[in-house]
Amino acid sequence: MYLSGHYTSEDRMSDLVCDRYAVLQVMSRFGIALGFGDKTIAEVCTDNRVDAATFLAVVNLLLNDSRNCPIEEISVRTLTDYLRNAHRYFLDFRLPAIRRKLIEAVDCSLSDVSFAIMRYYDEYVAEVDKHMAYEERTVFPYVEQLLQGISPGDYSIDIFRRHHDQVEAHLRELKNIIIKYYPAGGTNELNDALFDIFTCEQELASHNAVEDVLYVPAVERLAADTSREPREQPQEALSSREKEIIVCVVRGLTNKEIADELCISTHTVITHRRNIASKLQIHSAAGLTIYAIVNKLVELSEIRETIDKA
Repeated sequence: MYLSGHYTSEDRMSDLVCDRYAVLQVMSRFGIALGFGDKTIAEVCTDNRVDAATFLAVVNLLLNDSRNCPIEEISVRTLTDYLRNAHRYFLDFRLPAIRRKLIEAVDCSLSDVSFAIMRYYDEYVAEVDKHMAYEERTVFPYVEQLLQGISPGDYSIDIFRRHHDQVEAHLRELKNIIIKYYPAGGTNELNDALFDIFTCEQELASHNAVEDVLYVPAVERLAADTSREPREQPQEALSSREKEIIVCVVRGLTNKEIADELCISTHTVITHRRNIASKLQIHSAAGLTIYAIVNKLVELSEIRETIDKA
């Protein structure tokens, strides 16, 4: 399969990593482990149960800034999992690690500027957390409904697009403040922290690009498909009691006889029969008989007498 961009599914994964080591972060977010030998990108993705087209779309976008990405080939579910893993990376690993380096590099007890820098950073992390929490709480559940064939009427991905802020902007500002105004005595620790801030800024910008260029258009396409062709909802499973009641109905028992046999009230039997009809969309005893035979709830020989009487 050929995708626009430099890398294709037939390239070796090891060549991709050696050529562009930044792709290691992409692999981690897709859950792809090392140790793949000389396998192609397609083979490695298959081994790790990752959609190769989606992996390549992200790789080619981030490494080549390709704006001609194959939206129609993207797996929305795979890309949603990728974004969730990216959230965990930033909130649980990357941003806390930078904070630890900043604490070592600036002494808040000796400088008001140091204290202000740490406060600025903590406020920024809270902003990123809020941004990503919105996606986890609102955007991803909406997308999950689309994937199930449900078209929610109270939300659309366009709402997310219109309010999608660039979370790396304040990090860029903090970086500039430190460079211009922090009176550092030693340089190694602070420069190391600054280097990580530069890198994280680029990573967050790339994260936003994936959402803007790939995710939003792919979700829009999914929403349009769902709206045009509503998918049949998965049939809700019957309970053990409901299966027992179907067997009794097929045997020709009345509601009272079913209640007596199962030691429940007639009202409960009626409620179960209403639920069965709702789940199966079958309302007649004849229809339930066919369902029971097909699903091996009864043998034809067990109910032949009942059928003959009918």
